[in-house]
Amino acid sequence: MTGSEESPQFRLAYVPGVTPAKWVRIWQERFPGIPLELVAVPAAEATGLLRGRGADAGFVRLPVDGADLSAIPLYTETTVVVVPKDHVIAAVEEVSTGDLADEVVFHPLDDTLDWERPPGRPAIERPATTADAIELVAAGVGLLVVPQSLARLHHRRDLTFRPLVDAAQSRVALSWPEDATTDMVDDFIGVVRGRTVNSTRGRRADGPAQAKDQRSEAGAARRKPAAGKAAGKAGGGRAAGGKNPRGASGGAKGGTGRGGKQGKPRRRS
Repeated sequence: MTGSEESPQFRLAYVPGVTPAKWVRIWQERFPGIPLELVAVPAAEATGLLRGRGADAGFVRLPVDGADLSAIPLYTETTVVVVPKDHVIAAVEEVSTGDLADEVVFHPLDDTLDWERPPGRPAIERPATTADAIELVAAGVGLLVVPQSLARLHHRRDLTFRPLVDAAQSRVALSWPEDATTDMVDDFIGVVRGRTVNSTRGRRADGPAQAKDQRSEAGAARRKPAAGKAAGKAGGGRAAGGKNPRGASGGAKGGTGRGGKQGKPRRRS
């Protein structure tokens, strides 16, 4: 056996802005014998990493190109515009793309929004990365439109952001190679979709869950009446000495009074 067979490991890729901590914690609790390795990858390189088997599955941004990758959409992010704190937009709660018509809006090469045409006026050059564009916004030479998670990832004290209500949006999905839907991949899909540990598809539930089931079965066995007691109740519910537990004797002379006798009424003189 190879080392990987002896020590299985699940490799999970994730793109900037995605926070997989919740799902990682559930995996570690449910499958403590299978380490999970996180692989950070730029959004533009995520599908290539999955195709090259650099990760078993990954959180990516849609669309996913090619029919060889499966994808489960998870959520859609709010789109925001990042501005300096002293910019006029910082004084309002939300803006529209029309409000950016006279503004220079950077369009980085690693942009994650599926724009037909970004709002505002284009810059002379496109920044190489979102991080570079953030630096330019801080310098006061333009604005940046990104998913809210990226605005938070690149947070600076001198910048703020506001929702852009009519902009393109980014959708996050769990993706993996179609021809590599392993048991571990299916188990992680179950974690993301909220399957319980006792789900019929939760094949890899480990020792603690099985022990819990065994304790439940043992408790049910203790609560079940013994065979002898059940037979006694079926035979009329008599106690061990042949006495009726309700007070009447079990013989042929059984009466209806307290002592088993039926007395005659006395005459008054």
